[in-house]
Amino acid sequence: MEPTQPPPQPRHIVAQQLLALALQEGKIGDQMWPDWWNGLEPFKDAQPILDFLVSEGFLERDGGMLFVGAKAEQRFGRQHFRDLVAVFTAPPEFTVLHKNAEIGRMDPGLLTAPSAGPRLLLLAGRTWQVDWVDWKRRRCFVDPVEGLGGEARWSSSAFGGTSFHLARAMRDVVLGADPPVRLTKRARRGLEEVRGEYADLVHTAGTVVVEEGGDLRWWTWAGHRANATLRATLGPLSDPAQRTDALSLRLRNDLDAQNWRRAVHRLSVCLPEIDQKALNGLKFSAALPVDLALDTLQSRMADVISAAHVLREPARFLMR
Repeated sequence: MEPTQPPPQPRHIVAQQLLALALQEGKIGDQMWPDWWNGLEPFKDAQPILDFLVSEGFLERDGGMLFVGAKAEQRFGRQHFRDLVAVFTAPPEFTVLHKNAEIGRMDPGLLTAPSAGPRLLLLAGRTWQVDWVDWKRRRCFVDPVEGLGGEARWSSSAFGGTSFHLARAMRDVVLGADPPVRLTKRARRGLEEVRGEYADLVHTAGTVVVEEGGDLRWWTWAGHRANATLRATLGPLSDPAQRTDALSLRLRNDLDAQNWRRAVHRLSVCLPEIDQKALNGLKFSAALPVDLALDTLQSRMADVISAAHVLREPARFLMR
């Protein structure tokens, strides 16, 4: 388990809290609203957000008082402002049941992905075959089966993904570290397979750059956010069309070890660019100025400290 860390720059939550306060109180003083948060850090620089809410009609001002405006009612007012008072939206999950016993929960993507033959799930340390799915109630009924082959998947946030510490823990396992628990035979076989598959893609002193099949791939083991930051930092040294991966990045295939080290030495860490379409995934982004909303997403999708750490590590080139 990883420690829980608050996401950086929660400006969209500041906007939501200002609107929710006006909804709760009926009206709030346009100079007194900071008192509600008693100097809480995210609200110290909230004035530009408040000004935007007023200018866009989310809040209206009358005689020094602020109250919920017509645009907020239009945008968030359905079902008694349910979207406004629900800060977090949980992704849908299906409850997995064997007879009347709950086995666990699963990502619905496992039920919709193409499957050749019976659909097999991996939960509670064993394989289950899907019997039938109650789509309306989000329930999946399964029966136990012998053997391997079941799948397990839990979606992660687009703003999070695999962290640097989790990716490095995966690297440690490939390098030989065993978890401090009793392992089943299935787990031991799985570890052997993983270590055999990734043996050439790790080394204890740093990262690995591997040439294989004409592609040059940098195995950073740095996590989604650090790799997104590294991809932006590398610029033309990496493939601009690739999707960000938690463990590796595809590089320009004409690089060699000497040119790579010379180029990396001159780099300064850059934040990843954000497509405005990504704002759809940031709740209450409509209540923020676009530049602040984009800056919020950039801070959430970047891991500057980990990216800088990876850039300082030596890279071992392996040509197959």
